[in-house]
Amino acid sequence: MNIASRLRLCALPLAVSLALAACGGSSAPSDANTPAESPAATAAAAETALPAGWQRVAGAEMPAVHDQKAVLPAKVHSDDGADIEVADTSRIIAGGDDVIAVIEALGLGKQVFAAPTNTTTQAGLAAPHQFLFNRTTGVEGVLSLQGSLFLGNSLRRHTELAKKLREVGEPAVVIDDLQPAPDKVRKVAAALGLAEAGQALATQVQRQLDEAAAIGKGLGHAPRLIHVSATGAGGSPTVAGADSASAQLIALAGGVNIGTEAGVKNYSQLSNEGVVAAAPEVILVTEHDLQLFGGAEGLWKAYPTLKQTPAGQANRVWVMPDVQLKYTSVGSGAGALALAKALAALPKA
Repeated sequence: MNIASRLRLCALPLAVSLALAACGGSSAPSDANTPAESPAATAAAAETALPAGWQRVAGAEMPAVHDQKAVLPAKVHSDDGADIEVADTSRIIAGGDDVIAVIEALGLGKQVFAAPTNTTTQAGLAAPHQFLFNRTTGVEGVLSLQGSLFLGNSLRRHTELAKKLREVGEPAVVIDDLQPAPDKVRKVAAALGLAEAGQALATQVQRQLDEAAAIGKGLGHAPRLIHVSATGAGGSPTVAGADSASAQLIALAGGVNIGTEAGVKNYSQLSNEGVVAAAPEVILVTEHDLQLFGGAEGLWKAYPTLKQTPAGQANRVWVMPDVQLKYTSVGSGAGALALAKALAALPKA
């Protein structure tokens, strides 16, 4: 039964309309089986200079395993408990950038058919469709995209949607976004019929994470870091809390995450007084969030008391690629390693 027929038969209500926008272009694969230079790191060289004291912190080697032949159909176990057979990965509807980053690293970026509107990945931006995706997104809207596979990235947001998609014959796999990066990489790759390539990719990520951890353990002092974001908490500026990907990365690299210490959950607001009291030595922000803030001036305006902290007084702001800081994925190892090296290079107290 084709998707158009499924739509006619589907009686499930549409919880919310999806905003679709056409987008041209595609991402070009890099050499097979070798770490690829991060697109964000490459683009950084062409960007305007950062303010004095600011620096870009980005791992130059993004793990990649390309030109592998997919074995389809693939039988996989979705993290929501369902056993799924995937026969066609040519039109992937991806639930988040963490999933898309793995798809890119496997050389399948052109198969990303639909991505969330807030995507920052090359494959997501080049996908034929972008869609407004949240926990109330309806099954009919997803089916209307006419993809061949739904690949979700959140048990909380996508479990019920995936269940409804399967009820009308649409393959849907959900990857738990809270699991370690190597495990996530393996599961995404397995869903695409590339289990062996996924294992090789996960091994590269784990090697980088282990190297970062070794550097972090050797730091004589645990620097205090605050990761600020332009989104979350209803669109207000936030800091990364204990259950965020960046909190894990900061701890691995040998630092103290301010949000974790303050008891912040996920990405939540921290008062101006709390920012001062936390006394961060380093401010972290992703490239995309810096754009959303409107540059350096916008960042200081959003969190004026940051200027009063040791990091603000030293103008020590580090800008990192989203894929290497904000979510757990194939770039986590490269980001952790780059951050650990940057922390090790800080002036000794």
